Amino acid sequence: MSHDTAAPAAAPQADAVPEPAGTPPAGARPLPTLGVGMVGYAFMGAAHSQGWRTVGRVFDLPLNPAMAAVCGRDPAAVRAAAGRLGWAAAETDWRALVARDDVQLVDICTPGASHAEIAIAALEAGKHVLCEKPLANTVAEAEAMVRAAAEARSRGQVAMVGFNYRRTPALALARDMIARGRVGTVRHVRVAYLQDWLVDPGFPLAWRLRRDQAGSGALGDLGAHAVDLAQHLAGEPLVQVTAQTETFTTRRPVPGEGPGVLGEVTVDDAALFGGRLASGALAAFEVSRVAAGRKNALRVEVNGTAGSLAFDLERLNELQFHDHTQDAAEAGFRRILVTEDTHPYLDAWWPPGHGLGYEHTFVHQARDLLRAIADGTDPAPSFEDGLRVQRVLAAVEESAGKNSVLIPVPQT
Repeated sequence: MSHDTAAPAAAPQADAVPEPAGTPPAGARPLPTLGVGMVGYAFMGAAHSQGWRTVGRVFDLPLNPAMAAVCGRDPAAVRAAAGRLGWAAAETDWRALVARDDVQLVDICTPGASHAEIAIAALEAGKHVLCEKPLANTVAEAEAMVRAAAEARSRGQVAMVGFNYRRTPALALARDMIARGRVGTVRHVRVAYLQDWLVDPGFPLAWRLRRDQAGSGALGDLGAHAVDLAQHLAGEPLVQVTAQTETFTTRRPVPGEGPGVLGEVTVDDAALFGGRLASGALAAFEVSRVAAGRKNALRVEVNGTAGSLAFDLERLNELQFHDHTQDAAEAGFRRILVTEDTHPYLDAWWPPGHGLGYEHTFVHQARDLLRAIADGTDPAPSFEDGLRVQRVLAAVEESAGKNSVLIPVPQT
């Protein structure tokens, strides 16, 4: 998710800050340097910074990520964030950051309304790009980003969208098991992603509750992850959807306007939608930011002809697997503890049984992107993957606006 509020500003300002991060430990072999510049520094910016700070100290890499500069609107705040998060300099204009000679990769952690403008400009300037999800606020913006990425690819640049949950070792293992046929032919995919931070009607009218900034509500914030995981795990796209959305609190306090001043909420609080995958398998989704008691509850289940897999983010080092080919007298779901060095990403971490956390997905994301850049290969998830998700989200909104009519999802 992309919770940052830092957005473009009109005038450039660069400030040096002490102790740049991204330098290999003493004694490490020298590596070619890839300068990283990040736009936005709040929740997602902090998470991405954790990834860039840590990746070279855990994994053997072909490139050294140097944290060159971070950008935000407020000069004092962005400079403080640079020092806190490990960036070597601070900028207040994203255009100045993109133009820096020491930045070869632009990492976008701003609200969705600015993704397309920053990403396209960075690609046209010859930079690699990492962009937080959802890729954009509209299909048209996402399509423009894909075109820019395709043109940049011909020049050797890469572009990736940040669906970090793909980098959870248990979900990476699930994808591998499904691809190897361990569940047989997929029949059902089920994803629920629930939070409760909007239960209180007194919660202020933040940017995430405004369509012009966020594009949509729980649908784009949480549903983007849910749709990406469904398509990624199943290995096929959603081709049609039927949906309902709801906004339960339609007016909320406007920040800085004093007591009693309310503004209109222009996005959804929750969405329910079903769909069909290209193979004919069925998919079901529930996303909400008003599910009391659910802080960050992401649950995924895939049912096939030969077995089932289930994942719960609150137990993110575990994967539940049912092998339906076993004798019924002994068959049932069993826990796989995903901490072995043969599991995805875990050869670089701790001994078996020592689990990882949410922040490690961003370390893995940085590793995969750096390797793709060095190898000259297409990273995943690509901007094309982000566009596929955007088309599903648009179809969900269209269906909800037409009394849940079945809407096809464009594939090209």
